[in-house]
Order: sequence, then C-alpha cells, then structure tokens
Amino acid sequence: MTRPASTNGISTDRRAADRQTAEEREPALAAIAALLGPRLTRSPSDREIHGRSESWYPPMPPDAVAYPETSEEVCRILEICSRHRLPVIPWGTGTSLEGQSIAPGGGLCLDLSRMNRVVEIDAENMLARVEPGVTRTRLNEELRATGLFFPVDPGADASLGGMASTRASGTTAVRYGTMRDNVKGLEVALADGRLIRTGSRARKSAAGYDLTALFVGAEGTLGIITELTLQLHGIPEAISAAVVSFPDMHAAVEAVMLTIQSGIPVARIEFLDSESVKAVNAHSGLALEETPLLLLEFHGSPRAVAEDAARFGEIATELGGRGFRTADRPEERNRLWDARHKAYYAILASRPGARAIVTDICVPISRLAEAVEETRRDIAASGLPGPILGHVGDGNFHAILLIDPNDEQELARAKALAHRMAERALALGGTVTGEHGVGLGKRPFMSLEHGEAWQLMGTLKTALDPAGILNPGKLVP
Repeated sequence: MTRPASTNGISTDRRAADRQTAEEREPALAAIAALLGPRLTRSPSDREIHGRSESWYPPMPPDAVAYPETSEEVCRILEICSRHRLPVIPWGTGTSLEGQSIAPGGGLCLDLSRMNRVVEIDAENMLARVEPGVTRTRLNEELRATGLFFPVDPGADASLGGMASTRASGTTAVRYGTMRDNVKGLEVALADGRLIRTGSRARKSAAGYDLTALFVGAEGTLGIITELTLQLHGIPEAISAAVVSFPDMHAAVEAVMLTIQSGIPVARIEFLDSESVKAVNAHSGLALEETPLLLLEFHGSPRAVAEDAARFGEIATELGGRGFRTADRPEERNRLWDARHKAYYAILASRPGARAIVTDICVPISRLAEAVEETRRDIAASGLPGPILGHVGDGNFHAILLIDPNDEQELARAKALAHRMAERALALGGTVTGEHGVGLGKRPFMSLEHGEAWQLMGTLKTALDPAGILNPGKLVP
C-alpha cells in the first residue's frame, strides 16, 4: 500500500495549499468580512481553538473563522471561496477523532454553531428539521413533550451536522441504526454556492440517485450541510439497564455474539475490558468488578423488557458471567451510562499527561471475538497502555492507546498498532472505521479498503468541487 509523503502523518496537501500566500487569500477574506462583519474573526485565540481536535495531530489553525447564521450566508461564503480557491473547513463542535475539523493547509473555518434552530417538529410523521449546529441533547430536550426522541448517541454532545458528516453511530446503533439510517433528507450548500435539497418526508423513494446517502459521511468534502430532516422514534414504555462481569474477554464477546444471534432486541450492548473498567471506577466512583464487563439496555413494554433481560441473563450465566443485575430506576441507569460516556476521559486520566491515539474498527459479528483477542495480544506485546471498549453489538470496538506526547518511539508504536488493527479488520471482512470516519487519520487505508472505488470517490469530489476547496486533504484521493 502506498502512503502519501508526510511529516508527522500530515500529507503533502498542506505544502500544496501553502503555495497560496496570505496576500492571495486576502481578497476572499475581505469579501467575507464585508458580508459578515464581526462574525469573521482572525483573532489568534479563535484560530487556535479551531485548529485543535480530539485527534493526536498537532494544532493546525485556519487563517480565519466565519460564523454564518443562515443557509444564504453559507452559500455566499462558498461562492466567494470557490472564486478565490480559498479552502473551507466545516466545524461543528470539534470532537472529531481523525482530524476532520483541523486545517492542515489553513483557509477558512466555517463554524456552524450559530445555525442552531430546531426548524420544525413533525410529530405525526415522526420527523424533525434542524440546522446543523443543533446538538443531539438540545434536540431531545425540544422533543420531551412529544413522546419522541432522536436515538443516535455517540457519547459526546456532538452537533447533528457533524454527526451526519461523519456518519456517526454510537451506543444505540445496534437497535436504532446509525446516522445513515436516521437522516431522511438534507439541505446542502455546494462548493459553487448553489443550495440543493435531497430526500423527502416519505418513508421510501425510488426516484433517482440517493443523494442524501452521498452527503452523509462525506465529511464536508462534497458540500456543507445547512439543514437536516431526521427520523424520530417513540420513547419506549420501559427501559432497563443491565451489567454483568465475565472471567475473561473471550466469554464476554461470546455472550455478545450469542445475544445478537438469538434475536434478543438489545438497545445497547457495550463492552469494557478490565483496564477500561478500572479507569471508569476510579473516574466515576463506581465499584464494578475489574474484569471484562458488558453493559446493556433493553427497551420495550415492561413485560418484554423483563423477558429480554432474563434471556440475556441465561446466556451470560452459561458463559461464566457473574454479578448480573438490572437497573430500572432512571438515576441508576443514568449513572452507569454517564460513566460509559466518560470512559475516554477516565482512560486518559489513568495515565496523567498522556495523549490518546484512538482508533476504531468494525468487523462481522462472527469474527468479533477473534478481532478483539488478537488486538489485545498486539497491545500487550507493544508495552503501551491500550484499554479496549466499544459498541460490540454491531461489531465495532475501540482501542485507546496512551502515549507520552514527547516520546516519538511510543507514537511510532501506537501508529503501528493502529495500522495492524486496520489491516486485521479488512482481513476479517470488516472496515477500518465503524464510526470515527476517515479525515486525515484513516485516509492512508482507503485505497486498501476500497480499491478502484476510492478513485471513483475522487471523481465525484472533482465533479462537485472542481476547485478542491471543501475540506481539502481529507477522505478522498
């Protein structure tokens, strides 16, 4: 596999972009300043904030940050940037784990956080129209009186536009699907300033190409999402969480596989290895047994929830599970899931001063145990701390590799581990990323996963963005 020439993992796209000097970018920035006034900023602090991400990459600040408030402003900005060939990097909340929101070649960061209106709640059709800066928590707050909720839960309170752009999933994907399944239509500003709409309110369509699916997961390389139409779901009558510990990793993963294969409709099924549990206990004040653990949630009627939990309990017991208990009270459930959502920060805190290289892969459920166990052996051989956890109900898991940010050897070992994980996923019939997306970090593996289809993605990119201004250097050739 051929990798792009790089320095610290940054491709030569940055050097190409740097050939456009500050003086050459000035006319575009001046025109955007005339449009937005003080909502275009070049302050060092704003640029610094928008040059960081949750990834391991060093800060890469843009030349300026724009804060549009309407679709029309986004279109006008893109028209200006296209004419002057100024790179545009969309920004939601900056939680990207593969460097999607940083600016390796400078340019304009398009911060969409002020486009944060819930435009419409159509309870009869179980749909919501929202602007891209609305977060999933804010939408669910707005939905409280309707008996509906939006289920996709990646953990972080990410923006819905960012979640669509990275095709996010999370803890509930095993039952409710990912953003791919829950985005029914989009409004998108194209690179040349045109505004298009995709999808409809109908449950299905056979009318032409599925353009909604094309933009979901495109990471801002084909257009800027300015509005989303989202599928909502009914709040279940009863919810019950469950937790159970296992003597070893193999037994826990086998329990996941048997649960899914038995057709038990779990809403969430999360795996934490012993190191993850230890970190979560220390960070969240829990007293979970520090062995491999499954954390589950069941949704439905009270009777169905009780039956599903009991059926899972039988499977867990057969495989050596112990300490199986359910949590029906909201405060108890919320405490468990809050600890799971904060596991990343708990693991970071377990090695003070460390930087995390977080990688995710997704494999067919039948190969999950093999993938997890081989990854654990690789991590043990590396000598690096690397807790494993993930949304194993759909075959997706993460390794959080903790490194000393000043130790180049540790960085090299962690990157080699991530490389082996990606190759293992493909060898097992899976994908190099189940939910984090491509960005800068997984781009070197795209040719290996897609072959000639990756070049086709590049052809689509050129057709929709001939000047190459939209999030350049990410995702596509």
